[in-house]
Amino acid sequence: MPIIHYVPPVIVLGTPVHLYPVTAMQLLALGLNHTTAPVSVRERVAFGPTEIEETIAHLRERFSSQSAGGLSEAAILSTCNRTEIYCAVENPSAATESILDFICERKNVSRSELEPHIYRFEQEQAAHHTFRVASGLDSMVLGETQIVGQMKDAERAAKQAKGLGIMLNHLFQSTFTVAKEVRTATAIGANSISLAAAAVRLALRLFGDLRNERVLFVGAGEMIELCAAHFAAQQPKSITIANRTLERGQTLARTVHAEAIRLAELPERIAEFDIIVSCTASSLPIIGLGMIERAINRRKHRPMFIVDLAVPRDVESEVERLDDVYVYTVDDLGKVVSQGMASRQAAIAQAQTIIDLRVRDFEAWLRQRETVPVIQSLRDRAHFLCEVELQRALRHLHHGDDPQEVLETFARGLTNKLIHDPTILLRNAEGLSSDDRDLMERMLNRFYRRHDR
Repeated sequence: MPIIHYVPPVIVLGTPVHLYPVTAMQLLALGLNHTTAPVSVRERVAFGPTEIEETIAHLRERFSSQSAGGLSEAAILSTCNRTEIYCAVENPSAATESILDFICERKNVSRSELEPHIYRFEQEQAAHHTFRVASGLDSMVLGETQIVGQMKDAERAAKQAKGLGIMLNHLFQSTFTVAKEVRTATAIGANSISLAAAAVRLALRLFGDLRNERVLFVGAGEMIELCAAHFAAQQPKSITIANRTLERGQTLARTVHAEAIRLAELPERIAEFDIIVSCTASSLPIIGLGMIERAINRRKHRPMFIVDLAVPRDVESEVERLDDVYVYTVDDLGKVVSQGMASRQAAIAQAQTIIDLRVRDFEAWLRQRETVPVIQSLRDRAHFLCEVELQRALRHLHHGDDPQEVLETFARGLTNKLIHDPTILLRNAEGLSSDDRDLMERMLNRFYRRHDR
């Protein structure tokens, strides 16, 4: 349950202003990834780059009320391996329900389909999870470096959507610091097999040698750049880049001595290629069943090797059922890159030690933040009492009373009001347990002893 502190009305210019209860904000991380959900589920709840800012704005607008969770900050990380929402909320349980309902509504997914794959972390556990993600310990490719850039993109989008406040800003800055420390102090990323390298391995298993094969890359983003470099090293017969924007495709093509074509040319030309690697940001499949059926007939059933690294998928799932077509998803490649994990257990342990230390730092910061509402409540209460006595004193001065007497009365009145609440608490402490009463008395003694003169 969130911690709520009562704040009394404050008199401003003679008018009572009611301040709402101050609630300590809680950190919440909610999502799914490649270990909890298959690609068939992940692709349905993925958020494209163009919809993230709008989604953050919707979350803050719809769920800001206490009944909906009191969401005030939000950021979204959506990659081929995970979709995660980080937020600052008043009530994590209510916020979780609100967010899950929102995702189901937005992505046309039922709760029964989504909920079994969802994980939820709060406070320091949320920080621990986020630190692991950024450090590459929670990735399909152990120690991958791309995830840090993806998290920085998530932070940038949240900032643009005004979704960052004190809580998430501190989380992200701490996360980037931890990720840098892990990569500097450990060999977590050493000798790791990338998804691109795994794709090459699988292609070599099928063809043995790639020097007689024609390779097509669909897309021209960071992942395709990496794959193109790995395949180019195998000296295939030809490389072609198909992209929606020809200029972007040509830029990549020049780096690997390839041809660039428009995506619109794909139906006519796809039969030319033995190996196809696709990774775009399209929300709908680019390579359909009919397109591949026609290609196979034209190829006289020579095998086609297709790697689909996109989430949502670029290749219709029905293509996998065709003879002479070998389709590998990002999850299939994950099984390849997971090999040899045991050999890097020492680096994993080192990284985890660093993360645990930084989580304790974050936990200390959270505890400090939890006192803010109490401090604010005390300040507001003191200002309220001071305002009451000050207005009484001003009335007496206005009526011509002796200033010295007015000041003395003001000082006595304010003093009595300030000590009234703790005095009443001590007198009526019978309802408290012995331990609670002793703690209260020790705290008050400690407070007043510090101010003895």
